[in-house]
Amino acid sequence: MATPSELVISRPGPAARAGRTRDSAEENLISRLAHVVPSAEIALSLPLIGSIVALKRERNAVVVAHNYQSPLITAGIADFVGDSLAMARYAARCDAPVIVVCGVEFMAETAKLLCPDKTVLLPNLQAGCSLAASISPQDIRNLRERHPGTPVVAYVNTSAAVKAEVDICCTSANAVSVARSLRAHKIIMVPDQHLAGYVAACTGLEIVSSQGQCEVHVKYSGVDIDDYRATTGAVVLAHPECTRDVQQRADFVGSTSAMADYLSERRPRRVLLLTECSMADNVAMLHPEIEFLKPCNLCSYMKSITLNNVELVLQDGSNEIMIDPATAARARRPIERMLAL
Repeated sequence: MATPSELVISRPGPAARAGRTRDSAEENLISRLAHVVPSAEIALSLPLIGSIVALKRERNAVVVAHNYQSPLITAGIADFVGDSLAMARYAARCDAPVIVVCGVEFMAETAKLLCPDKTVLLPNLQAGCSLAASISPQDIRNLRERHPGTPVVAYVNTSAAVKAEVDICCTSANAVSVARSLRAHKIIMVPDQHLAGYVAACTGLEIVSSQGQCEVHVKYSGVDIDDYRATTGAVVLAHPECTRDVQQRADFVGSTSAMADYLSERRPRRVLLLTECSMADNVAMLHPEIEFLKPCNLCSYMKSITLNNVELVLQDGSNEIMIDPATAARARRPIERMLAL
């Protein structure tokens, strides 16, 4: 079962076929999507959604999707929706032998690390991440040489090869607790400089970071918040990958799961959600009474995952994620250490 902090959306049945009446599951899907997706786009997607649902059944596969995926994926075909670590944990505990990861490459790698005996497919192998690309294994070794004896924390938004070089992993949701668990006055935290700054502000620790940043979240500025709040009175939620001036001006700073929890508990009338744009669409399906304002930034990597390439990998089993066994063994340890906290 999913935990309360995971954004989970109920799943539809097979999509409509031309020439037959839509069933209740399809009508429910249309109703839920209508708030965030144009009706013509929904109608055009139903046959493809139906094909994917049938292929999942045929292949005994499940689809896990990140909160940043489009509603046609999260509501239409996904068996689970959540953050990157929650996706991997769901993949590991479900019975299906085939996992399709609707996310980016490091997410598929993390799923493979936690369920090495399963087949993990990524619909588009070009679905990268600016954060993951900003740090290499050699960068970690260099940081260790410059700061001997300092524990190293890697954000999950890193490759398996980078994870293999560090002491423990963290997510945006647990970064503060992971940092405190090390009981060190100084730590190295890579690759996101803004998440590292957030953790430093929360803990008072000395944190050494690389200069990585998310190309989506750094597009927001404190000026955005000031202007929108002045004209709309919106409650502002920001991801810790946003810059420090955004974090300081926001009403709440937290991970995608923490944002979802905040909105479920507080139910503000009007919200400015400073993260990837589809997150607002997915939460809006759960809370149509909330008005989401959109200075909207999209992740091109996330949007490279489509219904079409999901169908393709289910048809032919292409784009399987493989990790060198020695690297995988080393990369699994910092994830397991985090999970043990």
